[in-house]
Amino acid sequence: MAVTFYWYPKCGTCRNAKKWLEANQISFNEVHIVEDAPSKETLHELFKTSGLELKKFFNTSGMKYRELGLKDKLKTATEDEMLEILASDGMLVKRPIITDGQKVTVGFNEKQFEETWLA
Repeated sequence: MAVTFYWYPKCGTCRNAKKWLEANQISFNEVHIVEDAPSKETLHELFKTSGLELKKFFNTSGMKYRELGLKDKLKTATEDEMLEILASDGMLVKRPIITDGQKVTVGFNEKQFEETWLA
């Protein structure tokens, strides 16, 4: 079973996650998160499946996040507004995101990956 791997190739965290997937022989389909940014509907599905709060899907360390002043905007934004913002630019989305349709991980944490993708 292949997972979907949303990533940005220039991102070191994404490259580490890709190496981990390869080392653990987990097949995956790559989706370039900037060139093929997830739609609002896809992001909503990932968010609902993940069980995480929607703010966890934002790349808070990115330049674009700071340029747009999202730290303050997100405090009062509705779920729909947050999904619109995320869908507007793949650079705003925390990466990598990995899903098999049943589970979702956001970011790369080796322990979390072991618990989620090797279980």
